[in-house]
Amino acid sequence: MTIDRIAGAVAATDPRSVALSVTDRPEVLTASKLSPLYTPLLAAAYAVHDRLHETDPAALAAAAPRIRAIAASGESKVSGALIAQLPALEIVSVMGVGYDGIDVAAARARGVMVTHTPDVLNDDVADLAIGLMLGAARQLPQADRWVRDGKWLQGPMPLARKMSGARLGLVGIGRIGQAIAQRALAFGMSVAYTARHARPDLPWRHYADAAALAAASDFLVVITPGGAATRHLIDARVLAALGPKGILVNVARGSVVDEAALIDALERGVIAGAGLDVFEDEPRVPERLRALPHVVLTPHIGSATAATRQAMADLAADNLRLHFAGAPVRTPVPECRS
Repeated sequence: MTIDRIAGAVAATDPRSVALSVTDRPEVLTASKLSPLYTPLLAAAYAVHDRLHETDPAALAAAAPRIRAIAASGESKVSGALIAQLPALEIVSVMGVGYDGIDVAAARARGVMVTHTPDVLNDDVADLAIGLMLGAARQLPQADRWVRDGKWLQGPMPLARKMSGARLGLVGIGRIGQAIAQRALAFGMSVAYTARHARPDLPWRHYADAAALAAASDFLVVITPGGAATRHLIDARVLAALGPKGILVNVARGSVVDEAALIDALERGVIAGAGLDVFEDEPRVPERLRALPHVVLTPHIGSATAATRQAMADLAADNLRLHFAGAPVRTPVPECRS
């Protein structure tokens, strides 16, 4: 069933829906395939055009003068060219904390608001970061396979490494970074971080750059925004500084880590291991990376719990609702805050 065809059914049952006829509803373009938790909220309140820029350019051209919003995910690409095609565009609502695929500069130049869904996913991403740290340090996926494959009958696994009491370095110290730090403290870990500016309000040591932080860390966790400013921030130099006992964890964006340099470092033993939830060309993960035995890989599941994804969908929909009601949106991206 298409998004447009389920609108009536959802509007009749969902208390969050807006009671407008289809012809009265603001028209919205979806920028990519969206979460099934988000699409019913859109269908209940708006006339939705599903990815016309990808599937039917002629239909997009016909609808463009009426499209007032774009609904996107954290992985969506909304280019300046697409924004230019939509003269009535007022808002881009992203269901996700990351928005590096959105041309925010082009949106701002047109007076288009861009929103995202921060904070509601802090706990889940922080929990996963700790899970990847433990998984990589204690080799939990490998231990599971050791039992399943019957290798335990032949003898014990090689010894793993301890995480409690180790040194944690955070590349990024926003709300999620701070949530990871608080969890790490329960493991008796020391905490340090790098960011564009030191945070005098935080008790942890600040390092000027990622290489200096890596040299003082046993676990280096990447939780900084993606985009051009941080592309390949974690490069061969940083990995060499982390060293042969160090473990890299990335729960930020795949673009922040130079994946070729990481694979080389893992293959040559420059670092001890890695826990990765994000990749440069998702969902395509290089075979060389998948073949490495001392790496834990997860399919970009940082916020992937039912409760958090629903909260993200609700917030993305609420930003649209508030905008069309003439009220301030709840969570504009930093570039769009007045």
